[in-house]
Amino acid sequence: MPSHLPAAAAYPHPSVSAPAPGLPPRDPTLDLARVSITLLVIAHHAVLAYHPYAPPAGTFTRDSLIWGAFPVLDSARATGLDGFTLWNDTYFMAMMFLLSGLFVPSSLERKGAGAYVRDRLLRLGVPFVVASAILAPLAYLPAYWLRAEATGNPGFWNAWLALGVWPSGPAWFLWVLLGFGGIAAALHAVAPRVLAPLHRLGNACREHPVRACLLLGLGAVLVYLPIAQGVSPFTWFTWGPFTVQTSRIALYALYFAFGYALGTGGGLGALTAWLAPTAPLARRWWVWQTAAGLVFVGFVAAFITWLISAGKGTPAPIAGIASTVLFALTGAVTTFALLAGFARWSPRCRTPIAWLAPQAFGMYLLHYPIVTWLQYLLLPFPLPGLAKAAVVTTTAVLASWTTTAALRRLPGFARVL
Repeated sequence: MPSHLPAAAAYPHPSVSAPAPGLPPRDPTLDLARVSITLLVIAHHAVLAYHPYAPPAGTFTRDSLIWGAFPVLDSARATGLDGFTLWNDTYFMAMMFLLSGLFVPSSLERKGAGAYVRDRLLRLGVPFVVASAILAPLAYLPAYWLRAEATGNPGFWNAWLALGVWPSGPAWFLWVLLGFGGIAAALHAVAPRVLAPLHRLGNACREHPVRACLLLGLGAVLVYLPIAQGVSPFTWFTWGPFTVQTSRIALYALYFAFGYALGTGGGLGALTAWLAPTAPLARRWWVWQTAAGLVFVGFVAAFITWLISAGKGTPAPIAGIASTVLFALTGAVTTFALLAGFARWSPRCRTPIAWLAPQAFGMYLLHYPIVTWLQYLLLPFPLPGLAKAAVVTTTAVLASWTTTAALRRLPGFARVL
């Protein structure tokens, strides 16, 4: 079934910001990438309440966990948001793992495996615990209120504890990333030769971006297609607060490993040179955008064909396989297209990057309860779905940004957020 629904020394490159004492340099292309993906995640969650094909509300139970993806459903819908969320779904979480993997080699070399793991436990583990224990229940409270009558009105905490799991919302990304980082640190400490092929791969991929994209796309197809044929895209592994989309865990591991490879062999200096505005990747940015658009259109065509056949009760295995393959390829090509675009345009985005980059992680962590409560509060207002989506997105971005900036001024918070 198709599954859709930073080295310690500064580098002499003009795009690298002067580092703070003891910290690696910042690269505006990578900062722009992180900021942009964070904004897209916020927008994605903000518009789901107005998705034209959102599922029925259901009950607030484990048998109907679709409310985890659609906590608030508004009667106001907006055509076109389905295309936006479908496009996001093809790449944005996988790309986040790739971006995270880029910094692992230099961090391990600079800190060592033990210090790296301790840092990750503070930077990812603590926020995951806070998000799971406090932010997730707060975010899903409106979901319960909208489904309380159908669930039997047991009270929020009774209904929450009766789930048998503890949904963590978007924070699931943190524990998976922590796991991948732990594996990388263990290999770095006890079996560094296992990582040697990734070093050679990274050098070759930076020299030949097209080949790198093709390699990532082929790998994505190979790891994703077999699993997607037997595992529903709506199936999530759940154990307490630890959840992850079952059909995509291998895909996420691949993107993290590929990001690790790109970050090796020369450290951040080589990576910065690869993402320079004058480098081959950025110079052909319009070719990458065109290619990504064409592959995505092909995916949509195959996916719609499969949906129509499924609606008629007519099996269409070829269309299903084609849409799954094109889904995997879309993620790879779109990732490279966005990196090319970010490299091309980052010199023109220095001011917003400077404003948003330090807050990007906190915005990702804090935005979800802000989004769901805004969606809930807007339910009585007779506005078009697109207008509500715009209000929720804009307000959530501003609120999560200002909240993060304020929290980072408090003692100790800047080390986590």
